[in-house]
Amino acid sequence: MFSMPIIFKKNTLVTLSCTLTAMAAMIALKTIPRNVQAQTLAPNSPLTVRSDIQEANSETGVVTARGNVQFFYPARQIQGTSAQAQYFSRERRLVLTGDVYVLQEGNSMRAETMTYLIDEGRFIATPESAQQVESIYLVTENQNNPPQPTPVSPAPPLDTTLPTPDF
Repeated sequence: MFSMPIIFKKNTLVTLSCTLTAMAAMIALKTIPRNVQAQTLAPNSPLTVRSDIQEANSETGVVTARGNVQFFYPARQIQGTSAQAQYFSRERRLVLTGDVYVLQEGNSMRAETMTYLIDEGRFIATPESAQQVESIYLVTENQNNPPQPTPVSPAPPLDTTLPTPDF
């Protein structure tokens, strides 16, 4: 029986493993749409806030901006406006209030209050009382499989006979 030295077996397995990994990566890369960009965040990504008035409390770590607030977070392609913004630096949370509008990569959202959890990359939006939140999302159609119309079955015929009244 033929026997290989253990070192040769390990090297062969490592080479085979690397080859399979490289092949899987090449297959995966071919299936990713070309317009997708990785979100790699720099260690210190700037969040720019512009407003009429700003206050910063070094004890609480809260920065409050009021009046014509505009904010920009290029690392996540987020921009928006509101009447007030509060950045809670310790919780890494941005709370926007008053006619909030947020735009991210062509998708938009409107609400009375919106909280952005930076570490989770998540928005939580709430409307004014008796109102609604509005979101508009860009939906790309797959060029290879365009949507097909769903067939609709005809409605059953209406019963046109009227009951005879009992007088």
